Amino acid sequence: MKVILRQDHENLGKAGDIVKVKAGYARNFLLPQKIAFPAQPNFIKMLEEEGRQKQFKNRKEKQQAEEVAAKLSNVSLTIAVSVGEEDKMFGSVTSQDIHAQLTEQGFDIDRRKIVLDEPIKALGVYEVPIKVYTDVEAAVKVWVVKE
Repeated sequence: MKVILRQDHENLGKAGDIVKVKAGYARNFLLPQKIAFPAQPNFIKMLEEEGRQKQFKNRKEKQQAEEVAAKLSNVSLTIAVSVGEEDKMFGSVTSQDIHAQLTEQGFDIDRRKIVLDEPIKALGVYEVPIKVYTDVEAAVKVWVVKE
């Protein structure tokens, strides 16, 4: 039996692929779980329409992400930390600290999107990348200064 995959399946293929499977597997697993549709013209048209809607939605989300990235690249954060002798910091500046500063300035960014390889442990100016969307990234300037 030929079926059209509605979503990616690790053993069969990617969404939109037409694959041949045993009739029982299709009837008892793929079709009830809505992983696939029978390979009929009306389902092919429906799947194409879903693809167009998904592309439209992705384009709109990417455009919004680019607008947010443009705003973020103009942002400069100042984080005051306590230091000891010879300007040695107590603790470090983490993505949570940067997230808190961004939230105060009105940006609703998930803290897991802040790409900080390791915590900042010295005073100075840093460019911290933020992954806004899959292909959209912005850099925020972070000033780490003495209290």
